[in-house]
Amino acid sequence: MIAAKQMDVRANIKKYFDMAFDGEPVIVSRKENKNVVIISEAEYNEMAKARRNAEYLAMIDKRLERLNNGEGIHKTMDELRVME
Repeated sequence: MIAAKQMDVRANIKKYFDMAFDGEPVIVSRKENKNVVIISEAEYNEMAKARRNAEYLAMIDKRLERLNNGEGIHKTMDELRVME
């Protein structure tokens, strides 16, 4: 991970974008600690996918817990056929 000042990034934006594209995240330091990180689109997509997966797994865990606590609805096959 590379750290750079906002002025340096502005002056050498292609260099820092190329670094990010090549897999090297760039932390851009800004006033009042409002820092940002430049990453490639591919890395962003992987992070977004991991986040969605974590949210989905948490939802499944919550629903399994509810089922284990007896909060599920039980239907026989005959009852399900009637609902068709």
